[in-house]
Parts: sequence; structure tokens; C-alpha cells
Amino acid sequence: MRIVVALGGNALLRRGEAPDSAIQLEHVAQAAPALASLAAEHELVLLHGNGPQVGMLALESAGDTSLSRAYPFSELVAETQGLIGYWLQQALTNAGLATAVVTLVTQTVVDGDDPAFAEPTKFVGSGYPEQEARELAERNDWSVRRDGERWRRVVASPLPRRIVEIDTARILLQHATTVVLAGGGGVPVVDGPAGLAGVDAVVDKDFVAALVATELHADLLVLLTDVPAVMTDFGTPEQQEIRHVSAENLRASRFAAGSMGPKVSAACGFATDTGGRAAIGSLADAADVVAGSAGTQVTPT
Repeated sequence: MRIVVALGGNALLRRGEAPDSAIQLEHVAQAAPALASLAAEHELVLLHGNGPQVGMLALESAGDTSLSRAYPFSELVAETQGLIGYWLQQALTNAGLATAVVTLVTQTVVDGDDPAFAEPTKFVGSGYPEQEARELAERNDWSVRRDGERWRRVVASPLPRRIVEIDTARILLQHATTVVLAGGGGVPVVDGPAGLAGVDAVVDKDFVAALVATELHADLLVLLTDVPAVMTDFGTPEQQEIRHVSAENLRASRFAAGSMGPKVSAACGFATDTGGRAAIGSLADAADVVAGSAGTQVTPT
């Protein structure tokens, strides 16, 4: 099969952990055997999140007194694609993948008039106490919001319209190469009269994964996270796993916009648009999620 897999942030860094390189490398190494096994049997495209990493780079850039202005967010997304792609390439090879694996620095075209630019909602970077977060926001011209018990920076999250490097990815897949594509949702760019130009935003990787899977005619879209399945009444004693569901029925339920909501929307959109199967489940159960025996399996009807 041709499979597109999107790795949630838990593949690299878990809530409350310091964003140290060694910690993230350990998590990638733990995930690598399951991913390498998939890549050995199928045509595989990997996407990944980058919220903690790009937030850390943004904070470093904003605090660098040698700069006349901080680096644009789009350029920091490109930096994280190289860093995390390198980690994944190395880990997959060390886990026994014998075929080629390559990371593409990928641009995602968005609409400059997307209403998301007027209301930033995408969390990036570390969490802070409220007072510290507000001071950072004032100093760096950020927007911040509460995320659980902490406060974090938020940026715009426009919808993806086009993946610039999609044809390159298609050629690589045809030559037995595993592709790490559109890391962090891709570098957000607008396509104007002068050509492509970066914008300050983060494109949701799950929506990008659905677009990539559709454009590449994938057989399966897999969204891996830190819970075993989509659940009704999540976080309550009544929570129950949803195992097999149609896109129409799953869409009828409500899920948190900042966590499971985008995954559900992306999975339902892919299943409806292509007639294919989408799955949402735990990274630890990756092989069974692909096989259809674990996670939430979403079909068109």
C-alpha cells in the first residue's frame, strides 16, 4: 500500500518534558522500529509536528540581541524540517530500514486572505505561567492563550491549499524511497504576483497529511497520537473508544479544536473525498492501526 503517516507531537516530546535534544532523540528511537517495519513493506510518507521545536527557535531568535529583527516564522519552520527530518532519517536507518529515506524541505501554499490570520489559535513552543507568558507576549509582539494549566504562544493556522513539492515526493516514492514530507505542516507560503513568499503561520499537519494523501492517491491515511483511539466523552468515567465508524457519523460528534478535532476532520475529509480508509490511533500500536485491528478506523460509509 501507499501510506501517509502523520506523527503527533508525542513522537518527539511529551507534555511537561524539557525540549532537550537527547530526550527527543530517545522518543524518535522508540518510534523508529514500527515505522521502519511499515516502510519496509509499503510506500511510506511521514509527516511530523514541530510545535515545541519551532517555538523554542522563535524564542531564541526573539532574544538574540545581534539580530536587527527576529527570524520570520516561516524560516524557522524550514529549520525544524531539516532537524527533525535528520533525526527520523537516522533513526529509521538504525532501526534496520535498508531502503532510502530522504527529507524534503516542503512549502505549503495558503490563502493570504484566510480568516485564520485574524484569529491565531495554533499553540507553539513551551508553556509558561500566565504572568511570564504575558510579559513575553508584550516584549515579542506575540499572542498567547491558556493551554491547560499553562499559557503558550498562538499563531495563525490557515488551511493548506497546495503542496509545492508534491511531484518530487511522488517521483521518490516510485523509486522505493521513504519520504519525510511537509514537516510541521510545511513552510507556510502565499503565491503572489512576485512568486512564493513565507508568512508567519503554522499549517495544521493533520490537514496537510490529508491533502498529501489525497494528492498522492494514498491507500491509507494514518494519524498517530498518544491515545489508543478517538473517544466519546474523553476524560470522563464514561469515555469509550470509537473503533469502526463512517465519516458521516464521526463528523456528527464534537471534539476539541486544539487536539482531536483536526485529526477527526482530516480523517473524515480524506475518507469522503477519496473513498479510502483513514485511521487514528496510538503510535505504540502503529502496526495494528495500519492493519485495521486497533485505533479508530474511518471509512466513507
